[in-house]
Amino acid sequence: MIPPDAVQPISGSTSELVASQQGSVLTLTINRPERRNAMTWEIISGLRQHLARAKVDPGVRVVVLAGSGDKAFCAGADLSGMAPHDAGGGTDAFFDQHAARGWLAALFEEMWHLGKPTIARVQGWAMAGGFGLALACDLVIASEEARFGAPELNVGLWPFMVTVPMMRSMPPKKALEMMLTSRVVGAAEADRIGFVTRVVPHAQLDGAVAELAATLASKPPGVMRLGRESFYAVWDSAASEALAHLHAMLTVTSQTAEASEGISAFMEKRPPVWQVPPDSGTESTGP
Repeated sequence: MIPPDAVQPISGSTSELVASQQGSVLTLTINRPERRNAMTWEIISGLRQHLARAKVDPGVRVVVLAGSGDKAFCAGADLSGMAPHDAGGGTDAFFDQHAARGWLAALFEEMWHLGKPTIARVQGWAMAGGFGLALACDLVIASEEARFGAPELNVGLWPFMVTVPMMRSMPPKKALEMMLTSRVVGAAEADRIGFVTRVVPHAQLDGAVAELAATLASKPPGVMRLGRESFYAVWDSAASEALAHLHAMLTVTSQTAEASEGISAFMEKRPPVWQVPPDSGTESTGP
């Protein structure tokens, strides 16, 4: 493991969204524990900006999303700061609010098109938009104390955009049941449903996240990107269309230097050595 003093602060951090980097792992932490890490427009915008930088930064291999404190990963939108304007707000205000609500949808899509694996570290409540944020990550590591739910109907709303990451993470009728009833799901049930990757004791959460991030960071980054992009590209495709795309990507991938190194290492019975960014100071080897 990388020692704590190797964690580097990232420019662009704010008091409510802290970005730090440890080796090749970028962690973005929503820092509003007094509000259960509820999201504001500024936090959503900040997440999008950091992800845009991470996408083109070869020094970032994995992104972890987290919430500060022990109570919540993210309780969703801060309704006190994201409520719609009343009729007196004028037409422009209405359209501004409508456009801003699309930022969460854009954030989900940008996460899926990041080209690098994402991990949600869920230690407590992940509700509404926060539930969607966790499920939009590739993998979810949850504490035994984690709780998940889509309770928007209780306040006269509906988890419209959260529907997509929910339906991509569990059986559709299970997603609908959660949305219709506003029922909160504990970590054990979340594991049974299948929308979390792993459930661990609360005290072991950070270690489990660090271990998974290190595993992902040790893989060949180029092929990781191509494979992950293909996964999302064929998600909603018909089988024939998906197989045609994947057939082409197999040929593309087989021509990469990473594939050449991986096959050579296998034949020579040695660990593969993947090239990593020059400023990282290390080389990454396979298992």
